[in-house]
Amino acid sequence: MESLTLGNLTSYKTMDEMEEELKCPVCGSFFREPIILPCSHNICLACARNILVQTPDAESPQSSRASGSGVSDYDYLDLDKMSLYSEADSGYGSYGGFVSAPTTPCQKSPNGVRVFPPAVPPQPQQQHLLPFPGGLPPIPRNSCITCPQCHRSLILDDRGLRGFPKNRVLEGVVDRYQQSKAAALKCQLCEKSPREATVMCEQCDVFYCDPCRLRCHPPRGPLAKHRLVPPAQGRISRRTSPRKISTCTEHELENLSMYCVQCKTPVCYQCLEEGKHSTHEVKALGAMWKLHKGQLSQALNGLSDRATEAKEFLVQLRNMVQHIQENGVEFEACLVAQCDALIDALNRRKAQLLSRVNKEHEHKLKVVRDQISHCTVKLRQTTGLMEYCLEVIKENDPSGFLQISDALIRRVHMTEGQWGKGTLTPRMTSDFDLTLDSGPLLQSIHQLDFVQMKVPAAPILQLEECCTQNNSATLSWKQPPLSTIAVDGYILELDDGNGGVFREVYVGSETICTVDGLHFNSTYKSRVKAFNGSGVGQYSKTLVMQTSETGLPPCDINSLAAVAWFVFDPASAHPDILLSNDNLTVTCNSYDDRVVMGNTAFSRGVHYWEITIDRYDNHPDPAFGIARGDVLKDVMLGKDDKAWAMYVDNNRSWFMHNNSHTNRTDGGIGKGATVGVLLDFTRGILIFLINDEQQGPVAFEGMEGLYYPAISLNRNVQVTLHTGLPIPDFYTPGEPDPNGSVC
Repeated sequence: MESLTLGNLTSYKTMDEMEEELKCPVCGSFFREPIILPCSHNICLACARNILVQTPDAESPQSSRASGSGVSDYDYLDLDKMSLYSEADSGYGSYGGFVSAPTTPCQKSPNGVRVFPPAVPPQPQQQHLLPFPGGLPPIPRNSCITCPQCHRSLILDDRGLRGFPKNRVLEGVVDRYQQSKAAALKCQLCEKSPREATVMCEQCDVFYCDPCRLRCHPPRGPLAKHRLVPPAQGRISRRTSPRKISTCTEHELENLSMYCVQCKTPVCYQCLEEGKHSTHEVKALGAMWKLHKGQLSQALNGLSDRATEAKEFLVQLRNMVQHIQENGVEFEACLVAQCDALIDALNRRKAQLLSRVNKEHEHKLKVVRDQISHCTVKLRQTTGLMEYCLEVIKENDPSGFLQISDALIRRVHMTEGQWGKGTLTPRMTSDFDLTLDSGPLLQSIHQLDFVQMKVPAAPILQLEECCTQNNSATLSWKQPPLSTIAVDGYILELDDGNGGVFREVYVGSETICTVDGLHFNSTYKSRVKAFNGSGVGQYSKTLVMQTSETGLPPCDINSLAAVAWFVFDPASAHPDILLSNDNLTVTCNSYDDRVVMGNTAFSRGVHYWEITIDRYDNHPDPAFGIARGDVLKDVMLGKDDKAWAMYVDNNRSWFMHNNSHTNRTDGGIGKGATVGVLLDFTRGILIFLINDEQQGPVAFEGMEGLYYPAISLNRNVQVTLHTGLPIPDFYTPGEPDPNGSVC
């Protein structure tokens, strides 16, 4: 397997991303003299001293783990006896689990993890005590350290922090990282102001800028074989010191030379001779180093793929942010336009209603004004008549008064009559009999909301679930993962298997469909689309499927049979039918004839199958043949117009269709006999065989359409089906059509 190289990790072209891996969880700075805790986390040696907590003297390491296994503190390496993550076995667990754990508050490191403050060492009680050797205080007895990342605790043994192995690999990575971040290197051949170096020659051990490289280190002759590397890499290779040899933590004078497979840790020679690893399986340190490097490289290959996918996913998400912003602006503009259209429509309606109010207002005023004018004229006439009559009454000439009095009396009565009922009643009310019904509109405005206005997205065909078997095809699909548009149903379409137009074969809400009765040896195209109340969505991608091919090359005129494998179909069989042997063997629990069909239908090609008689009692007459899908199941095959069959007893046989019996032929069946059925759509005929011999003439002609293999039998018969057979040698199929396919 190809090992992982820096060139493979295209997602990590720089070392910037791993900076957090190189920082101590306590101080937040780059690791300095990192040590490995039993939980596999790392911590600076100085930080480890700072977070040590001393337990009371009365509590020994054994008593603090009284509920554990009683092993020593460093038995965590003995992985065949305990688990690093078991509090009872490994001897370290949650910090609060110690009986004597101090209740000092915790704090957070610059990296955000919880750490415990350093225990204050006891002050010297006598002033004449010498300072601690090396400037560092000794590790107090019964000290306990808690991992700042997983918060598991461990009581140290007599070796203290020296018992933890140093992580020299991490230390080297930190050094290289810090060196790569140093100031830019300058060209060593520039005479005045040195330019920034662009390459380093590993053989010459010189840093070059581009002009000096072209002038002093041309890529030809002996120099063409020199290896030029980036300046940072050249600095690392120049400053890299020989690899330090690690020593054993238990035997400090011994180098680590072997690897304990059981404990998964490097060990020294003395560990194998005297220590607990003496009975363990060990391997050479170099071999295990290469093996684990290969395993890490292999694991990084998978992680690199995930990182690449994550990078592509981030690009997709960033593109989605842009699309969301664009769609948001577009949708907001659309919403404003729609609301403005509603406001415009309301303003237009407002103008129409105001026009009606104005008309009603003008009409009322006109009527009242006309009535005022009419009443004013009549009142003036009446007043004038009254004043005239009063003046007449003042006259003292009786004869003259009597000459006009009758006429005046009539005029007064007539004028009074003109002020009759209704004359002094207003012809128009001052109220407006118009009431604006705004309730439904206000309710509609309150109910105004976003509704599903989009058609569904194109479905996705699930190729891993789509398949063909014989002349049936199963298709499965789903909506796009992020689609939130409601779907009412789907429309599945197939062509005719010959490049023709598509036709609907399924409409419904299911997302999987099996289409039966397709042509053998045909290529079908299928597609699906979704619909909802807003309309029909786009088609999915077109899927091309191939039904079962012919058993032999189609150019062989004598070998045009489509070899099909099928079994009896329990779903469509009569309830009295009993199936076994993976639905290849059938009998019945009734004395009446019952029908069972195959699970595959035929519509073209040449097909041949056989049925062997396993049991034959009391001379029954089973029937063998073909049928439509809606054939009667509770009568002998051939009784209705949906089946074409041969029924046979122990002496003779008959052909039967639509209850018409023809062509009685001698020769029957018994236990062990074989009945063959040959259906040839190239000629449109059906032929029967008994024990490899044709039984009678051609049984039926003009066969076209979709037919299922079928038989009928009762409890006295048991038969077994054999399919996928070539046609008998004596039979020659019909000619193919000019297009090369069997009609």
